[in-house]
Amino acid sequence: MSTPSIADCVRENLQNYLRDLDGETPHGMYDMLMRVVEKPLLEVVMEHTGHNQSRAAEWLGLNRNTLRKKLMEHQLLR
Repeated sequence: MSTPSIADCVRENLQNYLRDLDGETPHGMYDMLMRVVEKPLLEVVMEHTGHNQSRAAEWLGLNRNTLRKKLMEHQLLR
Protein backbone atom coordinates (compact mmCIF):
# COMPACT_ATOMS: atom_id res chain seq x y z
CA MET A 1 0.00 0.00 0.00
CA SER A 2 1.48 3.35 -1.01
CA THR A 3 1.68 6.43 1.17
CA PRO A 4 -1.01 8.99 0.29
CA SER A 5 0.24 12.17 -1.35
CA ILE A 6 -0.11 15.56 0.30
CA ALA A 7 -2.82 16.34 -2.26
CA ASP A 8 -4.69 13.17 -1.26
CA CYS A 9 -4.50 14.15 2.42
CA VAL A 10 -5.73 17.68 1.72
CA ARG A 11 -8.56 16.38 -0.48
CA GLU A 12 -9.72 13.91 2.17
CA ASN A 13 -9.61 16.51 4.93
CA LEU A 14 -11.52 19.04 2.84
CA GLN A 15 -14.17 16.45 2.09
CA ASN A 16 -14.43 15.71 5.81
CA TYR A 17 -14.63 19.44 6.60
CA LEU A 18 -17.48 19.94 4.14
CA ARG A 19 -19.28 16.86 5.39
CA ASP A 20 -18.94 18.06 9.00
CA LEU A 21 -20.54 21.39 8.07
CA ASP A 22 -23.75 19.36 7.78
CA GLY A 23 -25.32 21.51 5.07
CA GLU A 24 -24.01 24.88 6.32
CA THR A 25 -22.50 27.05 3.61
CA PRO A 26 -18.72 27.48 3.94
CA HIS A 27 -17.20 30.95 3.66
CA GLY A 28 -13.64 32.03 2.95
CA MET A 29 -12.33 28.54 2.37
CA TYR A 30 -9.41 29.62 0.21
CA ASP A 31 -7.97 32.02 2.79
CA MET A 32 -8.68 29.58 5.62
CA LEU A 33 -6.85 26.77 3.86
CA MET A 34 -3.86 28.94 2.97
CA ARG A 35 -3.56 30.02 6.62
CA VAL A 36 -3.77 26.52 8.05
CA VAL A 37 -1.33 25.04 5.53
CA GLU A 38 1.23 27.85 5.53
CA LYS A 39 2.12 27.79 9.24
CA PRO A 40 2.96 24.07 9.48
CA LEU A 41 4.83 24.31 6.18
CA LEU A 42 6.98 27.11 7.57
CA GLU A 43 7.49 25.29 10.90
CA VAL A 44 8.66 22.09 9.23
CA VAL A 45 10.95 23.80 6.72
CA MET A 46 12.49 26.02 9.39
CA GLU A 47 13.12 22.99 11.59
CA HIS A 48 14.72 21.02 8.75
CA THR A 49 16.95 23.92 7.74
CA GLY A 50 18.14 24.54 11.29
CA HIS A 51 16.22 27.84 11.30
CA ASN A 52 18.46 29.17 8.52
CA GLN A 53 16.20 31.71 6.83
CA SER A 54 18.26 31.94 3.66
CA ARG A 55 18.20 28.18 3.14
CA ALA A 56 14.51 27.96 4.06
CA ALA A 57 13.68 30.72 1.58
CA GLU A 58 15.57 28.82 -1.11
CA TRP A 59 13.74 25.57 -0.30
CA LEU A 60 10.39 27.37 -0.45
CA GLY A 61 11.20 29.37 -3.58
CA LEU A 62 10.62 32.63 -1.72
CA ASN A 63 12.57 35.81 -1.32
CA ARG A 64 14.19 35.89 2.15
CA ASN A 65 12.31 39.10 3.02
CA THR A 66 9.01 37.45 2.05
CA LEU A 67 9.85 34.46 4.23
CA ARG A 68 10.71 36.75 7.15
CA LYS A 69 7.37 38.57 6.74
CA LYS A 70 5.49 35.26 6.75
CA LEU A 71 7.42 34.06 9.81
CA MET A 72 6.45 37.28 11.60
CA GLU A 73 2.79 36.90 10.57
CA HIS A 74 2.71 33.42 12.09
CA GLN A 75 4.78 34.44 15.13
CA LEU A 76 7.50 31.96 14.23
CA LEU A 77 10.58 34.15 14.63
CA ARG A 78 12.92 33.15 17.42
